[in-house]
Amino acid sequence: MGGTDDRRTGWGDARRAGVHRSPEGGLLDVLGVAAMMIDAEGRIVLWSPQAERLLGFTPQEALGRFAAPLLIDESHFELVLRLFTEVMNSGEAWAGVFPVKDKAGTSRLLEFRNMRLQDDRGDYYALGLATDGETLRQVERDLALSVRLVDQSPIGLAVLGSDLRYLAANPALERMDGLSAAEHLGRRVGETLPFLDADAVDEAMREVLETGVPQVAHQVEGRTPADPDTDRAWSMSLYRLDGSGGQVLGLAVSLIDVTDHHRAAAEAERARHRLALIADASVRIGTTLDLEQTARELAEVTVPELADIAAVDVLDSVLQGRPSRTEGPALIQALAVVAARPTPAEEAADPPGHAAHYGADRLVTRCVRTATPVREPYLDAEKLSHIARDAHAADLLAEAGTHSYLAVPLIARGEVLGALDLKRTDNPLPFTEDDEMLACELAARAAISIDNARLYRQQRQTALTLQRSMLPHNHHDPVGLEVASRYQPAASRYEVGGDWFDVISMREGRTALVVGDVMGSGINAATTMGRLRTATQTLSKIGLRPAEVLGHLDEITADLDPWFATCVYAVYDPNLNTCRVSTAGHLPPVLIPDGGVPRLLDLPAGAPLGVGGVPFSDVTVDLGPGDRLVLYTDGLVETRDQDIDTRLEALTGLLHAPDPSLEESCDRLLRELRDPSHHDDVALLMARVRR
Repeated sequence: MGGTDDRRTGWGDARRAGVHRSPEGGLLDVLGVAAMMIDAEGRIVLWSPQAERLLGFTPQEALGRFAAPLLIDESHFELVLRLFTEVMNSGEAWAGVFPVKDKAGTSRLLEFRNMRLQDDRGDYYALGLATDGETLRQVERDLALSVRLVDQSPIGLAVLGSDLRYLAANPALERMDGLSAAEHLGRRVGETLPFLDADAVDEAMREVLETGVPQVAHQVEGRTPADPDTDRAWSMSLYRLDGSGGQVLGLAVSLIDVTDHHRAAAEAERARHRLALIADASVRIGTTLDLEQTARELAEVTVPELADIAAVDVLDSVLQGRPSRTEGPALIQALAVVAARPTPAEEAADPPGHAAHYGADRLVTRCVRTATPVREPYLDAEKLSHIARDAHAADLLAEAGTHSYLAVPLIARGEVLGALDLKRTDNPLPFTEDDEMLACELAARAAISIDNARLYRQQRQTALTLQRSMLPHNHHDPVGLEVASRYQPAASRYEVGGDWFDVISMREGRTALVVGDVMGSGINAATTMGRLRTATQTLSKIGLRPAEVLGHLDEITADLDPWFATCVYAVYDPNLNTCRVSTAGHLPPVLIPDGGVPRLLDLPAGAPLGVGGVPFSDVTVDLGPGDRLVLYTDGLVETRDQDIDTRLEALTGLLHAPDPSLEESCDRLLRELRDPSHHDDVALLMARVRR
């Protein structure tokens, strides 16, 4: 069989004994150490291949010749003979630099190590080990520089073997880790620094060992025995160490402490996150003037960025427009509760829309009474009892894992409205001072929107109350007519219109039927509506024709600039079985003859009230027994997706089918025609001539 194997060479047993071949390219190979042996007479008796490469003489040219004439310049004969004699006589080794001639006759300074050897016959020989002096000096300089750099470097440096165990550690690494170099040796990274993510570090090291590709600035975080109570960060770089022959020697590791930079970057990221959250809140909070919606928007902004569950609580006295107390229990109403996920903590929260008594010892009560934040980073059973409304709610909070609490006041225009109530269940970190500052900033911005919504709600309620108070209540059926009416405010929670209707008894048994719509919304629109209704009632008593009444109303409305209104005014005369109608920019009434087809009255449209200077005219139609007349405002028929003609056709179509009563007809029209999303109120008036 060709070649050699361990059984033939004996290297198998050698390896088992711990003996192994050194790879080429080691330090001795770099130095090119030459060996030569000289007998007692000064002849060369041994000559190594390294000696041939160093000086150029082949063994045939060197062996058997006197060393001094071959290798030494004549001027140095006396010195070399004296040194040779000292070594051979005393047995003391000699080391130093000596000039030697190579085959070309060039003198070279070689670093020598000379020693005496004795064979089994008692004869003495001189063994000389030599290497090029300049090569040796370069290696010494490189080694000194490396040692100096490693020892004095502020960067932590370590060498690990291929088994990823420490072989060396410099003083900087000792200071970083709080362990001496001896305590590093033979141990893995995870054994010396148990706080680090040792598995990830080991994986990165193995990858570098396998591929030879360095990994630079790999960030690791943790704690070390040198500073066990502080989180620190390092920039770690890994390099594979290869010998000159290509063999893998191990791994070099450098560590730079970047804790300060890491903290600054983390703080900058937190600041960026806070600014982003505040910017998001500016966009998302206060999109409407709906109080509950605004409160929910605030809660949603904080979850889950700041808390796992958030509630917005408002003092009931604020909602009622009464001054708030500064001490004692509080009557508080939750406007919104938002959680990141379904949790028992939601059940523990007070349900929105219901006022609840909060004891003086509850943390949220303390927050609104003192107008200062209340932060409890860590909660125990006692503190949970001061958050929850009762023992059962406290158990639910504990079951949900509630471990940290923060409440900040909602303050607008110098008045405490309520509080933003925050809890953490899934987020393992406690609320910090930074979290408190962020929550206060969000609460301050949202409080203005919440207060605006609250004030608008009060204004709307005032306007709605005013409007309803001006509409007729429990009107008696006039002579010869059955009458039914409906008023519905705008579907929006924050708009009140100026729609109105009226049924006015006149002289000689006549009856005025009126429906009007003041353009705009709010208290001013409701007030204008009331003034026009009063004026209409006064003018009706005089007995003027409908066109004359609208003419006077036009003059009155013009003085209420910039208000405008539409109106339809009809006078029923039971003596003549007629109805005289005039309109000012209003939709035409519907006439349903008894047993006949509903139709829109063809009337001169007229200009809206308030335009001024435009004459009005009226039309007389027959209105006999069983006939019906329907007056309405545009809120009944207008929608965003259909034109007005289509909607008026739908109205007349619905009026084809008779109802048992006018009341049921009113309800059906509202049910079938009213657009629930339309932001407009509706006035509807139906009259039927008695048989």
